[in-house]
Amino acid sequence: MKNAVVLLVSPMTCGSIIKMLNKYIFFSDKVEIQDITNQTSIFALSGPKSSKIMEDLNLGDLVGQPYGSHKHYSVGGMPLTVAVGSIISVEGFTFMMSPTAARSVWKALLAQGAIPMGSSAWETLRILRGRPAPGKELTDEFNVLEAGLWRALSLNKGCYKGQETIARLVTYDGIKQTLWGIRLSSPVEPSTIITVDGKKVGKLTSFTAGTKTSGPFGLGYIKRRAASEGDSVTVGDSVVGTLVELPFLRDQRPPSKD
Repeated sequence: MKNAVVLLVSPMTCGSIIKMLNKYIFFSDKVEIQDITNQTSIFALSGPKSSKIMEDLNLGDLVGQPYGSHKHYSVGGMPLTVAVGSIISVEGFTFMMSPTAARSVWKALLAQGAIPMGSSAWETLRILRGRPAPGKELTDEFNVLEAGLWRALSLNKGCYKGQETIARLVTYDGIKQTLWGIRLSSPVEPSTIITVDGKKVGKLTSFTAGTKTSGPFGLGYIKRRAASEGDSVTVGDSVVGTLVELPFLRDQRPPSKD
């Protein structure tokens, strides 16, 4: 697809994104939107041994390259695209191929020591790393800057849907709430209200029982000036939470005003 742009989106939002994009195609535009979900397979490779696995697969030329760098390869005559960065972190790699090639790529990854991750483990990792998810942290209730996804937008490209709103938020420091990681004293349900000194300051959006090391952990939006890293909050009636920085968002900093 030499004249195509591939968008990797959530299954939950695929239909609405296609509908929105089609609204902005004019009759004279030589543009067509296609849903290639059924013709595409995606694997995410994450963890401290990711680079070693890439080198063992003779894909080491991508190791150490900037986030988003990608190259095209061939597996048994079938195309394979590999990009730097995974869905869950800046580190790691993303593999995109046809379902026909997926079996060979999967076997090759496992042969080099990659460990399959189920959906429950993936959700735990997502929350611990602070990766916002559609329907939870990414809804109409919150904007992309509140979610901390600075790498997902541009402040200097031409006009695009929502550009003026983003520009105003940045120019006038209008971001009202921030997504935080919350170490919890006990389990609690998502959507539970978060308070400080009895005043509502936000709500929990995701929860995981975590690991032996992390313990119960959640994600939640909290008013910017209500609390900061290391502060304690109350989740629900009596669950104590401590705010921590999220690894996935750590490198996504607002642009300097200098």
